[in-house]
Amino acid sequence: MTLVATAQSMRDREATVRRFALTDTIFHNTAKGAAILVLLILSGVAISLVAGSWEALSKFGPAFLTTESWNPVTENFGALAPIYGTVVTSAVAILIAVPIGIGIAIFLTELCPRPLRRPIGIAVELLAGIPSIIYGIWGLFVFAPFLQTTVQPFLIALFKNIPVLNSVFAGPPYGIGMLTSALILAIMVLPFITSITKDVFDTVPSVLKESAYGIGCTTWEVMRRIVVPYTRVGIMGGVMLGLGRALGETMAVTFVIGNAHRISASLLAPGTTISATIANEFTEADGDLYTSSLVALGLILFVLTFLILALARYMLMRIERKAGA
Repeated sequence: MTLVATAQSMRDREATVRRFALTDTIFHNTAKGAAILVLLILSGVAISLVAGSWEALSKFGPAFLTTESWNPVTENFGALAPIYGTVVTSAVAILIAVPIGIGIAIFLTELCPRPLRRPIGIAVELLAGIPSIIYGIWGLFVFAPFLQTTVQPFLIALFKNIPVLNSVFAGPPYGIGMLTSALILAIMVLPFITSITKDVFDTVPSVLKESAYGIGCTTWEVMRRIVVPYTRVGIMGGVMLGLGRALGETMAVTFVIGNAHRISASLLAPGTTISATIANEFTEADGDLYTSSLVALGLILFVLTFLILALARYMLMRIERKAGA
């Protein structure tokens, strides 16, 4: 009886091992297939964009990237103005949103009274759920008139006698323009940066902060020397997520940027972005070259986003390597 029980127990263990091996193989192949599927989709998007933009790229060549002119009547197209608008508005939005987002995260984790933490946190996260077209409508009918009558005249008067800055804040106060678009983008990316930064701040071991407070460090010193260095990789990830959102935003920017194909040193001047140009003109493109030029703009945005995210990943790797050293 003992031998029979032992043999049965061995068979049960072998069956369990085979079952585990089968489920592990299925899980491994499923995960591998999902990863390969992502690469295939990404490659398919890239190939489609290259094929659709080939006519414009072959006709204009490198001049497509350096030409400001955009004239559908004469079929003369250049992507410099949309590229410039995309980069400038996204950069200004990140410069505004990052310190505010990190400040809100610090307040919620270290300074905010406990009963207010959840309501404020939920309110910040709700900003991410508002559709972009709502931001655009609000920006056009509420925010832009406010800027036109108050903020923009103040900036023009403030910097009119300061070299360089008098060019950055020059011209009539239209209300709409690059600065308005950047401010709307900053509001839109703020919840992403804030939420991720707050979450990574919460991962800091309490013993590290309590030890710093125990030796007399202030809240500023604890955040600067303990929390931020410990979570800098996560903070950088949140910033890059916000930047990716800003680069590809379409509807809200289309409402408030002015949609003018020209480059101006002034942030108050109307401009355009790659996404806004495609959204405004794709349905009206009546020629193969016109359509191909718009697809080429999409390819440029695809490559630009990929390069920025790749650069961010490289920076994160360097940060992790230095931290390990």
